[in-house]
Amino acid sequence: MLILAGPVGEREHDGGSHPERPARIRAALDGVSDLRLGSDLVTVAARPAQRDDLLRVHDGEYLDELESFSRRGGGALDADTYVTDTSWDAAVRAAGAGLVAIEALESSGEGAAFVVVRPPGHHAQRDRGMGFCLLNNVAVAAAALVAKGARVLIVDWDVHHGNGTQEIFWDEPDVLYVSTHQWPLYPGTGRPEEIGGLDAIGTTLNVPVPPGATGDVLLQAMDEVAAPAVEAFGPDWVLVSCGFDAHRADPLAELALTSGDFAALARRTAAFARSPGRLVLFLEGGYDLQALRQSTAATLGALVGDLPPPEPPTFGGPGSEAVRSAARDRRRAIEELSDRLLAVDSLDAPVTERPRWGLGGAR
Repeated sequence: MLILAGPVGEREHDGGSHPERPARIRAALDGVSDLRLGSDLVTVAARPAQRDDLLRVHDGEYLDELESFSRRGGGALDADTYVTDTSWDAAVRAAGAGLVAIEALESSGEGAAFVVVRPPGHHAQRDRGMGFCLLNNVAVAAAALVAKGARVLIVDWDVHHGNGTQEIFWDEPDVLYVSTHQWPLYPGTGRPEEIGGLDAIGTTLNVPVPPGATGDVLLQAMDEVAAPAVEAFGPDWVLVSCGFDAHRADPLAELALTSGDFAALARRTAAFARSPGRLVLFLEGGYDLQALRQSTAATLGALVGDLPPPEPPTFGGPGSEAVRSAARDRRRAIEELSDRLLAVDSLDAPVTERPRWGLGGAR
């Protein structure tokens, strides 16, 4: 069963010729329709996130300023990010759609959910929007789950690093953030040495890959770097920042994936969920409409019946050594920070046991 939450942004939050445009929602919905799921598709309407939901991840002053800016007609937040007179309402409903998806999965106890919304969210930081993003949709959902005592894995396979999600959960031990992304590329964050704060060492995991990387490289990252960390972490829920701009046709990046690669990534990521009905995918990037449609169909088809993707997966591109290097750099950063903390602790009291920080973070 597939639960579709939304859609949000079919008409509102329209920046004209901007690549992050309403037509993206129709392309994603067409991809869902291509699967012909019939009664296996359940649609739940989005509702606005409440202020308390937003305050778990965003500063109140920023929320007030963003709402006021939108109500006054909007404008440019920065060179990439726009606000219109309907953007606040769209963003709040987009953030709320993830909460509705979680409720629907909790009720059904099976299936997966796809949150079809815009504006996207993973670049939005606590106190600012950027990178086409205003509110961090996946972070709002993850924080709500953590507030209920859950441990949450966020897998971000958007071609751009989700700097906002990383920042929000930098010091949160109950969220493991895993990102594969092109390097170098906007926003310039996501080094392997970025491993989380002192209360969450190892719960940030970044695997940057070079331009031209193919799907087998991202699967290598999932298998060799992410999987051990996920196993150690033990998530109750898996949320995906599901960007399709790593597709080879996308105009804003230079990776070489096809829709078949997203299907393979979806299967790998679904395996991280420890029980049925605990997987939610959030639409992030993806700016070639045909690639977005095909990738949506392939990704969801892999989750609901293992339907064949419209394009075969890719192999042989650069990046395998970058994955191995990321694993080494990450391990070294964890060990060095752990050793420094042990040295500080030894000044105050004897240390009889090494802290249990590993590739899965603090336990």
